[in-house]
Amino acid sequence: MGWISLKIEAQADNAELLSDTLMELGALSASIEDANAETPDEQPIFGEPGDPPPGIWNQNVVSALLEEGSDVPALIQALEQETAVSQLRYSTEVIAEQDWVRATQSQFAPIRIRDDLWIVPTWHEAPNQDALNIVLDPGLAFGTGSHPTTHLCLAWLADTVQSHVSVLDYGCGSGILAIAASKLGAERVIGVDIDAQAIQSSVYNAEQNQVSADFYLADQLPGGQFDIVVANILSSALSVLAPALASACKSGGQIALSGILREQAEQVSAIYAPWFDMQAPVFMDSWVLLTGSKR
Repeated sequence: MGWISLKIEAQADNAELLSDTLMELGALSASIEDANAETPDEQPIFGEPGDPPPGIWNQNVVSALLEEGSDVPALIQALEQETAVSQLRYSTEVIAEQDWVRATQSQFAPIRIRDDLWIVPTWHEAPNQDALNIVLDPGLAFGTGSHPTTHLCLAWLADTVQSHVSVLDYGCGSGILAIAASKLGAERVIGVDIDAQAIQSSVYNAEQNQVSADFYLADQLPGGQFDIVVANILSSALSVLAPALASACKSGGQIALSGILREQAEQVSAIYAPWFDMQAPVFMDSWVLLTGSKR
């Protein structure tokens, strides 16, 4: 048995309607994705305290999973009739049956950050038992260590964190950076995110790693300043949050920013320059880590 993956181009004003209608017409699942994901045109969907609730992207792809043998042209015709959205552009792909658990696990081997720092899924043994090993399985929240931005932040934390410091991980996702900071010896670690699922994931992962860290939704973050602030989120969000992140960093403290494409580095660095002495960017593939010292 197999399945059919259906992808439909959609706009902000019809993506949710198309997704909901596909489910009513018998799709096994349906989701909405940013059509410009991982490009300079990627659009952040985030909210901060006092802001309106997050919406959806301007350019979207509605993805649906269908049973093998489904009549896709007939489904598209019914979808257009039900939604009054005409001339839908779509593509399909046949997905063969397989052991999804084993296939997923095979994609996530231990990840080397440095010889003494690894990310290790629970179904693997640590390649170096003497290293600092972060136990982390892929989940609903972003941050498995496989993405260059996470890799860059982890390597920087390994070089920067000392035993007496406090660390704020803004946009904690899976909690991986907060967990690393705690394992590296930070005295106080706080993670914050706008997504309740991320907070739940971070708490669970911290417990799995037997580390102490506190996690909060953005509107519940306690006040105070930190020796180290790290934020691995989209560059557009980093630009908006610059005053808040600068305020959260102590004078003489360090900041690390990632989720930034190479061509965005100069602009983001300039935005943070009023508060920080920015250092030379570090590159990995097309991604950048920006760091600075608070004046």
